[in-house]
Amino acid sequence: MAVASEQTSAAEAATAEQGRPADPQPPVPGRLSVLGWLRWAWRTLTSMRTALVLLFLLAVGAIPGSMLPQRGVSTEQVRNYFMENPELGPWLDRFYLFDVYSSPWYAAIYLLLFVSLTGCVLPRALAHYRAMRAQPPPTPRNLNRMPYSATFATSAAPEQVLGGARALLRRHRIRTEADAATGSSALSAETGYLRETGNVLFHLALLGLLIALATGTFLGYRGNMLVVEGDGFANTVTSYDSYFPGTAVDQEDLQPFSFTLEEFQASFVEEGRMSGQAASYSADLAYRASPEAPERHHTLEVNHPLSVDGAQVYLLGHGYAPRFRVENAEGETVLNQPVPFITREERNFTSDGVIKVPDAGEQQLGFTGVFLPSAAEGPQGGLVSEFPAPRDPVVTLTGYRGDLGLDTGSQSVYQLHTDDMTELGESPELRPGDSWELPDGAGTVTFTGYRDYISMQVNSDPARVPALLAASTAVLGLLATLFVRPRRVWVRARPREDGRTVVEVAGLGKSENAALTADFHSFATSLRDRLREGPASETGTKE
Repeated sequence: MAVASEQTSAAEAATAEQGRPADPQPPVPGRLSVLGWLRWAWRTLTSMRTALVLLFLLAVGAIPGSMLPQRGVSTEQVRNYFMENPELGPWLDRFYLFDVYSSPWYAAIYLLLFVSLTGCVLPRALAHYRAMRAQPPPTPRNLNRMPYSATFATSAAPEQVLGGARALLRRHRIRTEADAATGSSALSAETGYLRETGNVLFHLALLGLLIALATGTFLGYRGNMLVVEGDGFANTVTSYDSYFPGTAVDQEDLQPFSFTLEEFQASFVEEGRMSGQAASYSADLAYRASPEAPERHHTLEVNHPLSVDGAQVYLLGHGYAPRFRVENAEGETVLNQPVPFITREERNFTSDGVIKVPDAGEQQLGFTGVFLPSAAEGPQGGLVSEFPAPRDPVVTLTGYRGDLGLDTGSQSVYQLHTDDMTELGESPELRPGDSWELPDGAGTVTFTGYRDYISMQVNSDPARVPALLAASTAVLGLLATLFVRPRRVWVRARPREDGRTVVEVAGLGKSENAALTADFHSFATSLRDRLREGPASETGTKE
């Protein structure tokens, strides 16, 4: 450091001897303080570029939610995915890919986008409000440099020229100027603020949509359940197969409605390339809005939900619940009910299910089964279902005897733990009315028939209407942004020595548009005709 100082002093002395001042040293940039770093971070976060990046990330983050089954929509499909992909499923679940929209990483993107839009849109809206109240910019000195310009001469006085221009520009904001030195008068007009208004409105509506969605998540709830034909449902937490409450939702906040699934009808395409596709689902419900309310009826269909006191009940899917009667070794009936089987594949409704019989005697009974609504011999000789409708329903069972493990904790009704059980063997093909005598006198299982069931979702979202209004407002703002054309028009009238008035007209649009050029030319022509002038004596146009 000392050597450097001596060299600097020597250089300054040599410069002084030569009679000229020393060159100034370049400024050393200072380090940002903590407050400076915070300002930089806030400006970066609230820039439009950051908002667009976050909006893109939000869209990319939603892709797994559309490709993978979500627990909030169908727990059965998530369960089937785990069964079909026992190794990949747990890894995907670690990254919340089956709960994308409630995952921490998606919530972080959502929150950052909300903050970014707030810090970006609100100052822009205030600036636009001030610009709307301000006067148009003054008339430029050289109007012939504008994208459109025209010049003609008229015998009308400058005041008459501006009066005619003002009459033609009724919907514009107008500013007039006068130059006493030259005797010229000028007019500046501007229109098309609705474009920027639509842009600001679009972003404000997007911000409102984010607030509405967050409010719905905070104050709303949703739940999934499976209801067998002939059974009922009461809107309580224990009645749901899966329940997702909002942060501020308690059990007492649930609407006290109930309903009974009286009848379900499904029709499928019989022939052609679309054979086996669902044609229609229809469920007849008898419901009450509250225990004291009168009973009403509703036909539940896809995209035609039941609305009760702010809650919507949606029909999601359909399946079959084979009905079984199980008798123990003493011939006593220990189970007689339909058991929902979860659809393995949607095309032909091959379904898997579990039957648990804890009251069979000293040793409990359990069965895993496969239900085929339209059984037929497959290409490899095994049984397959060739159609989703129940043309020839067949059930095959695998029996187990031992401890079901019900005392070890909560278990899924769709899984059978066979670690402490002994396999009894496989049943023959069972059609309605057929029975299977269990080995070693363990009892009898009879397939007595089947019932339809439907999977449903209850969704209560108090911000649903505000979200719809925000989305509609965003569309209106976008339409204004796309179709409104902002423009500026200038007119200058300058008296000439021969007593005539030289009129200069110029126009500027904020976007390249041939229609704007035609509009500017039409205005100049209309102004000339209004002043009752013949063909322009001097004209010039630049596009």
